[in-house]
Amino acid sequence: MSAAAELVLEAVDEATTKAVGAALARLLGAGDVVGLTGDLGAGKTRFVQGAAAALEVEDPVVSPTFMLVREYDGRVPVHHLDAYRLSGPAELEDLGLDEVLPADAVAFVEWADRVAGALPASWLELAFHTRPDEVREIHVRPHGAGWAERLPELRSALDRFRARAPGRRLS
Repeated sequence: MSAAAELVLEAVDEATTKAVGAALARLLGAGDVVGLTGDLGAGKTRFVQGAAAALEVEDPVVSPTFMLVREYDGRVPVHHLDAYRLSGPAELEDLGLDEVLPADAVAFVEWADRVAGALPASWLELAFHTRPDEVREIHVRPHGAGWAERLPELRSALDRFRARAPGRRLS
């Protein structure tokens, strides 16, 4: 993936983080996998809450940390996974990829970097970082040909959240 394909977004508060999720959700359909990486407490679950609401999920969306996978009914089924406690891709595969990342659902995978080797060839990564000014910076990175082809519509959907001064790398 080229650096030009990466989008850098800003979310100044939880409401904006949810709005980013809702904007992206308009592009999502069955079989899409969105991997969430980055800092602890940077807004991954808030993002999923906004996306799930836009996908017409009516149940409260909560962190799947201790459940590993939570499933919700919406316009399309939504699977929300937390890979934080998994040791790697093999452990996710052992759970049954067809069950946790089904072709008829949209899947959100928190801590996706821990299981990236088990994700499909085409998935969308959102890396969340908290800057010193408490603004969340979200780096959107398409993986695979499917998301590369969708880059123009991705840019259009998320343009209003684009960072004013992108490229600040956080450690």
